[in-house]
Amino acid sequence: MAPEQRRSRFRPCIDLHEGQVKQIVGGTLSDRSDEELKTNFVATQPPEYFAEKYRDNSLEGGHVIKLGPRNDEAARRALAEWRNHLQIGGGITADNAKEWLDAGASKIIVTSYLFPGGNFDLERLQTISSLVGKDKLVVDVSCRRRGDKWYVAMNKWQDITTMEVNKENLDMLAQYCNEFLIHAADVEGLCQGIDEELVQKLGEWVTIPTTYAGGAKSISDLETVNRLSGGQVDLTYGSSLDIFGGVVSFDELVKASNQ
Repeated sequence: MAPEQRRSRFRPCIDLHEGQVKQIVGGTLSDRSDEELKTNFVATQPPEYFAEKYRDNSLEGGHVIKLGPRNDEAARRALAEWRNHLQIGGGITADNAKEWLDAGASKIIVTSYLFPGGNFDLERLQTISSLVGKDKLVVDVSCRRRGDKWYVAMNKWQDITTMEVNKENLDMLAQYCNEFLIHAADVEGLCQGIDEELVQKLGEWVTIPTTYAGGAKSISDLETVNRLSGGQVDLTYGSSLDIFGGVVSFDELVKASNQ
């Protein structure tokens, strides 16, 4: 029998800002001022409510992202609700990575730590991979478009690094991790559609599990990502979900993802 064709699945998220679950327009995050921050949704429920919801629906591979300071306690509560099933990202370094695995994270997600001064540091990647194990490491190669190329963006997507997102670089990174998380920062939180060209390229390039986030606005986007990527890329929904104040039914999306 031929192996079953992989299909793109829905990956859930819990984005934390100032200790609350929020959905934020990605390009408006800043270390310098909150005045430009555009928030689509602020949850009345605590982070563990969403972790419980994901657990009850067996939604594996979700990520908890700490957007800035004062989110550690909220993140710990979310991880404790479904231990060893949620990934953690935001301010992760070699110094605190094990601490977050001990707190119940299934994997740690790392970005900015790998790019001191905006330049990729292979030694840092090798260090953190050796420390936690390749199977526990997700490299976040979230990016912004520049012309017809994409470059890794760090520090809440404010700063563009010198690393291009392409097959050569993804193959190199994949030697040290077993998953990628890729936010298309230019469309993140806008609910105006995914970056179809990027999704298609990722389908051609990636050799390890990969989750794309940014712009998903309807259930049909899941099938679009499946078609464009040949089932190689999973999709995160945020602001468009009804549990985050949007119009896409969470329950219907779970059904579509399980088909």
